[in-house]
This record gives sequence, structure tokens and C-alpha cells, in this order.
Amino acid sequence: MKIMVGLSGGVDSAIAAYLLKKDGHEVICGFMRNWDSDLNNDFLGNPTLDDDICPQEKDYRDAKKVADKLGLPLLRIDFIKEYWDNVFKYFLDEYEKGRTPNPDIFCNKYIKFDSFLKFAKDNGCEKIAMGHYAKRVDVGDKTFLYKAKDKNKDQTYFLSQISLEQLKSCYFPLGDYLKEEVREIAHKLDLESVEDKKDSTGICFIGERNFKEFLKNYLPAKKGDIVDIETGRVLGSHDGVMYYTLGQRKGLGIGGIKNEVAKGWFVCKKDAKNNILYVASGSEDVHLFSDSCYVNKVNLFNGKIKDGTHLFAKFRYRQKDLGVTIFNESEDIVKVIFDEPYKAITPGQAAVFYDGELCLGGGIIDKVYYKGKLKN
Repeated sequence: MKIMVGLSGGVDSAIAAYLLKKDGHEVICGFMRNWDSDLNNDFLGNPTLDDDICPQEKDYRDAKKVADKLGLPLLRIDFIKEYWDNVFKYFLDEYEKGRTPNPDIFCNKYIKFDSFLKFAKDNGCEKIAMGHYAKRVDVGDKTFLYKAKDKNKDQTYFLSQISLEQLKSCYFPLGDYLKEEVREIAHKLDLESVEDKKDSTGICFIGERNFKEFLKNYLPAKKGDIVDIETGRVLGSHDGVMYYTLGQRKGLGIGGIKNEVAKGWFVCKKDAKNNILYVASGSEDVHLFSDSCYVNKVNLFNGKIKDGTHLFAKFRYRQKDLGVTIFNESEDIVKVIFDEPYKAITPGQAAVFYDGELCLGGGIIDKVYYKGKLKN
């Protein structure tokens, strides 16, 4: 079978390509360029390419070394416009609303499993493959997504918005491997450019730069009040509610208050409409915990979940599985009741549902409640 592998310049996709070639497939590699690094340099006043912002050129060189070492062709594709239109605009819109989006999930949906898949088919490939840690399991004419063997690296959370057809079109060669096993194979193959390369973290288009400073380039600072949610007192000012996260304690600029015992302030609510950042001190239980939420944009691989079904959910990557019960509100909206109050469930983040090892799909957290009261 002719397969195109998304070669990123990292060790995981390199070994995915190797394993497919070893299994006798005709493998072509494709390197995706999804962000224009010059945008970072222009906004940050640096006219030269600064690899520590978004080191795509270094990644491409590493990918080329891997492809050459494995004797595989490498194609380079620009999806800058597609990424801007389908991922980055959504990212900005969500932050402007005071929510916390996860662009990697929509990069998978619109770029890696859509634009890249179309590019692969245009170049004569039947399937694509990625270096994700996940398992695609086919049983008869049905296809399922399962957690990877390496639970610490499992990436099914980031695949929760792809369609069933996209899932059927992709292989995940690393599903039954541990990360250390992948690195061992890379060392045996003498893939010097990637064998000990550090895993990428965070958002590529931001790189190692300060996230708040980066965001200011697109969403200008808009000062507002920091308010004690208990008393309504104005404690200080902020640069924009979108720059803060629920539970954040550092960088608030709130000092001690005269004649009051210092208990530590933390962000407990963001009112983007009125540009107010609410904070609290002392116990986090009342202010950061919730017992239910509504999830929209629900995408399920294997059909609707029956009302009252008890499952497990992840509300952020690498979070432990949390017990929940699901109730359908409409075709793509579900109400999620928690087994017990959970901390910092954040609008804009993904909620991904699991039945044991089986990933059913997921959606986007929209509204969060505690004891019937809206939290956001």
C-alpha cells in the first residue's frame, strides 16, 4: 500500500515512517509548514529568522535527514492559509471571548487529517500515517479509536474532533510502542537528527516566546478591573481577561491588603463582555470546583451515547480519567454530570469521553455549573 507519513522532524513520526517501510508499504513523507515564521519576527521587531520562535526550518532539515537516511522521498507542503483560516482565527476568537481553546485539536481536524489527507491522495497515496500515540482498531466494517499502550503519551485527546472517515484513512504505527522503545529504535537506526530530540510542547506558532506578549500582537491589551468576587472590591487592574487562566495565582499584581490576613489570590472567573477579572482568596472549593457542564460541537466516532450512560472524561490533556454521566441535549450538545466536583473545568477546552480504553470522541466545554449556578 502507498502511504504518506506526516514527517514533522521529530522522533515519533520518523519511527512511524520506518515501521511502515519495514512492513512492506510504499512510503512517501510529507512535511507540513503551517505557520509563517516571518509573522512572529515582524510582530516582535526581529527582521531575521529566529529559530527559537518556531523552528520550522530546523524541523524540515531534521525531517530531510531522516528521509534520506531511510531512503524515502520527502515532499514539502504549505498549509499556511488553511491553518490561519481554520485554526488560528478560531484560536483568536475563543481567546477574545475569554475562553481557553486548544488549537492542536483543530489542527488535526482541518490540517493533518483534511488538507494533508487530500494532498496525499492527490499524490497517489491510499492512506496517511502519523506519529501519534493512539490505536486504530478495525472490527469487520467498523473502526474504533483506542488509547495507546503508552498511557503517558496517549494522544487520543487531540484526535477527538476528527471524523470517522478521517480516522479510517489513517494509520498510527506507534500505538503499541512505549516512548522509550521508539527512542531505542531511533538509536539503532542512527537517526542522529531526532533520536534524542526534545519533544515539542505548547503551540508551534508561539515557540519559546512569552505567550501573553505574543497574544498582545493580535488581541491588544484592554485594561479593566480585578474584582474580589466575594466583596465586589476593586483590587487592581489587568491588561485583558484573555491573558489569564482559571486558577492562576502568579502575575496578578495584587499585594497584601491592610488589616487582612494574606491567603493568596487566584483567578476564579473571567467576564470578557464587561472586561472584569474576578479573583478569590482562601479555599478553592466554592470558586474553582464545578459539578456539571454543557459540551457542544460533540463529535462521536461510533454513534450517539445513550442517555444516563456512565463514562469517563478528560477535560485536559494528561488529566486522569474522571467519572461522568452523559445526557443528550441535541445532536451535538450533551450535558455532563460529574461523579463529584472537579477543579478548573475550563470553557473552550475539550471534553473527551472514554469507555475504558475506547475513545468515543468529544466536544468543546461551553458552560460550567456548580449546584445549578452558572460559573462562567
